[in-house]
Amino acid sequence: MSHRSIIVLPDDTGREIISAIENAEKSILIKMFLFSDPDLINAVVAAKKRGIDVRVMLNPARRNGEEENEETRKMLVEAGIEVRDSNPNFILTHEKSMVVDEKLGFIKSLNWETKNLTETRDYAIITSHHREVEEIMLCFEADWHRRSFDPGENSYLIWCSNNGRTRIANFIDDAKHSLFVQNERFQDLVIIERIVRAASRGVKVHVMARPPHTLKMDKLVEGVGGLRIMEDVGIKIHKLRHLKLHGKMLLADGCRAIVGSINLTPGSFDHRRELAIEVNDDAVIERLKEIAHYDWENSHTLDLSDKGIFEDLENHDVGGVDKLVLKDGEKKKKHHGN
Repeated sequence: MSHRSIIVLPDDTGREIISAIENAEKSILIKMFLFSDPDLINAVVAAKKRGIDVRVMLNPARRNGEEENEETRKMLVEAGIEVRDSNPNFILTHEKSMVVDEKLGFIKSLNWETKNLTETRDYAIITSHHREVEEIMLCFEADWHRRSFDPGENSYLIWCSNNGRTRIANFIDDAKHSLFVQNERFQDLVIIERIVRAASRGVKVHVMARPPHTLKMDKLVEGVGGLRIMEDVGIKIHKLRHLKLHGKMLLADGCRAIVGSINLTPGSFDHRRELAIEVNDDAVIERLKEIAHYDWENSHTLDLSDKGIFEDLENHDVGGVDKLVLKDGEKKKKHHGN
């Protein structure tokens, strides 16, 4: 019988992912943005050694040219595992997925880095639904062989750069009573507009984001602007207290959710390979409701005033204050102690 389940990190650890690799009987397909965790590397290498057909697709480099997967690539290749760069038609492949034995699919927000298993709020949905697993495999094969991939209008999953923006926009539009959104970045104007409209029609919206200093310099203006637009219409915006937010999750009306790799940015929707899934399974939703409540209780308001943004950027020495045209008065108070 088909089912879906959820892993919530760091609460659940990476044990279930490793167990799935250890229990593989014939094949493992892995597509990953960043892969460096020693336990996961060892599990994949051990699978190959016991005769499992393992193929791994890794993002070759970030936009700045940094190649963070090179050491892992060498270890996998030395173990006899076939490793390829992800599809060059995309600026980045940010998808984080795995298929085991052509019957179990993992759709994740987390990279296979130790910090994503131990320090960040992250999620993974495990599905045995045939059509969903098949879509992940079809996209893997298309990217592996550098072919185009079009999941079609009736796609079971959410893909970028295919149907991602449309599916997430429609998900928000369908919210009736409540909408909880966790994401690192809020920069896509279409999605921001949908969230604002949801609040305007009476939906109770709660947003969790990361502070301005975590944004890349060239995305600072739109990132801060997106958060401020939502705050200006009364949307509550918080940041986690004791965990770093890396997960990408939307929960609507306590009965539907989207989990995956997609940041709410034009780059993710239009230029990256991304993957997410919409779920309504009772056990998964109940767990997400518990986590949403827990995380909101263990968070605090993100200070988006001129003073708050200025202090956040200055305290972390990342610059960018001038780009935001913050009030001179706030700068003088900081510099002169007045």
